[in-house]
Amino acid sequence: MPNRFLSFAVALCIGTVAAYAPAIAEDRWIIVASTTSTQDSGLFAYLLPIFKTRTGIEVKVIAQGTGQALDTARRGDADVVFVHAKSQEEKFLDEGFGVKRFDVMYNDFVLSGPKDDPAGVKGKDIETALKTIQAKGASFVSRGDRSGTHAAELALWKQAGIDLPAAKGPWYREIGQGMGAALNTASAINGYVLSDRGTWISFKNRGDLQIVVEGDKRLFNQYGVMLVNPEKYPSVKKELGQAFVDWLISPEGQAAIAGYKIDGQQLFFPDAEKKGA
Repeated sequence: MPNRFLSFAVALCIGTVAAYAPAIAEDRWIIVASTTSTQDSGLFAYLLPIFKTRTGIEVKVIAQGTGQALDTARRGDADVVFVHAKSQEEKFLDEGFGVKRFDVMYNDFVLSGPKDDPAGVKGKDIETALKTIQAKGASFVSRGDRSGTHAAELALWKQAGIDLPAAKGPWYREIGQGMGAALNTASAINGYVLSDRGTWISFKNRGDLQIVVEGDKRLFNQYGVMLVNPEKYPSVKKELGQAFVDWLISPEGQAAIAGYKIDGQQLFFPDAEKKGA
């Protein structure tokens, strides 16, 4: 009788563990609020399976413009933010929403436009190109979505001495959508558009678009990662989120980022050897 009771107790324990095992396994996931460029470029589709194989942690991505991604984190609806607008990221830290910021990788922005280049800006520096586009009223597509790319675009107009709110006209089209949609719109209307190089390389619906301005140092595009502050939001999965941050800036994660290529072209360049902010 004691043996039968013991067998029943063991079976009960095994059943209980089996019942809870899926819940335990399912809990090994985090939410990362990130930019549309890391998603649209295919980087996450490449990186995240590597990370999951290495750690068993699943990453669920909310892909938005950088401003929206940071707002998602401000509401406590993400464990990690991985974006590309350093001034906005530093403000996020100053407000106490993030723990520490780390550089992860960089690429650059490019200005794309129609092959016939109606504004005649191919090969110019970015400031001259934007001044010319505005002066000639050539079609320009803006994301208009508070993304890192949108913030960079606005900063470039300002550097070019153009008061964009006052200078807006039919030539300037804000779409309030992500990078892929902006490129699709520019392709459809034969307009100019500022894009991160990663999304440009992976973009297949180019139509008559080509890169007309690149290589200007003002087009540098830095990405950073931060754990959302668990002291402000106890629901943040501190250990799992930090594991993702640590992996991204580790030699293994940096090598994985460098290894992501399309048609032999490297989309992002790791630079986590610099200390985080």
